[in-house]
Amino acid sequence: MKHFGSFRTSLAALTAGTLAVSMSTAVAEPGSWTGEPVRIVVTFPPGGTSDLVARLLAKYLDSEFGQKAVVDNRPGAAGTVAADYVAQQDPDGTTLMIANNAPFTIAPTQFESLPYDPMAGFTHIAFIGSSSPGLFVKPDSGITTVAEFIAAAKETPVTYGSSGVGSISHILGEAVDGELGIETIHVPYQGSAPAIQDFRAGVLDTFYDMVAQNSDMIEDREAVAIAIAAPERFPGVPEVPTFAEQGYDIVIENWVGLTGPAGIDPAMAETIRETTEAVLALPEVVASMADLGINTKPMSGEDYTTFVETQIGVWEPLIIAAGIQGK
Repeated sequence: MKHFGSFRTSLAALTAGTLAVSMSTAVAEPGSWTGEPVRIVVTFPPGGTSDLVARLLAKYLDSEFGQKAVVDNRPGAAGTVAADYVAQQDPDGTTLMIANNAPFTIAPTQFESLPYDPMAGFTHIAFIGSSSPGLFVKPDSGITTVAEFIAAAKETPVTYGSSGVGSISHILGEAVDGELGIETIHVPYQGSAPAIQDFRAGVLDTFYDMVAQNSDMIEDREAVAIAIAAPERFPGVPEVPTFAEQGYDIVIENWVGLTGPAGIDPAMAETIRETTEAVLALPEVVASMADLGINTKPMSGEDYTTFVETQIGVWEPLIIAAGIQGK
């Protein structure tokens, strides 16, 4: 099966390197790395996956390791506003960001030029994990399967909300249109939260977003998730089938990591990575990440850097197929 944006092959290729690095490199002790408060920049408004991950990290960095941290939401231009800001900060460990597909593996193909270099302009420190989005429809639509969605879209124009032009939800929407042979109307927002608000208000027919993050809406029958773009069903919402189960070759996974400006001292970067992984291993955080539908995975800083670079190539054909390159 061909995977739309799946990073599993890339991770498998990196596993051996990760183990080799961890065995040959001295492991830093988890703990605080600066006496100053750390700013964790988020590329989207409050309420989305990146924002929730940032707030989890900030909370437990402070309570468990004595590292003060605050969340700074800087949405706009498919995450490039936040990335450009971080790239210009001093590499003293006081400014980090929740990296994701948008500014690092989508923007390099989406835009003709960027104000930053996605690789040379940053210190990619720690891989956090990945999650998958799905397709949501209104409960009163009567649609429960992808086949029924296709039939409805061919009869009446369908609007779908995304977290912005070039976002993973936008690219998924275009991939779904292409794979299903339909044409829907894209309505971009600055983040998933305002799109969901308009969906609830009846402005949108459908929206694409992380399935696990919207499990309460599913349980409360505020929305019906008819398919998830994951390799397999998510245990937290096992009733939601995959696109593949319904005969459609659509798998997209959204990754998140921790990144800072270029030039962070390697010893400090390793301390940040070890501390991040220690936070992710806390039982409370493990449970919270599972609720968000994020599969966490330890990775060396070197392999995380390679992973980001590899993903630029993985996403390039998807972006071209969505018709948003060079915009």
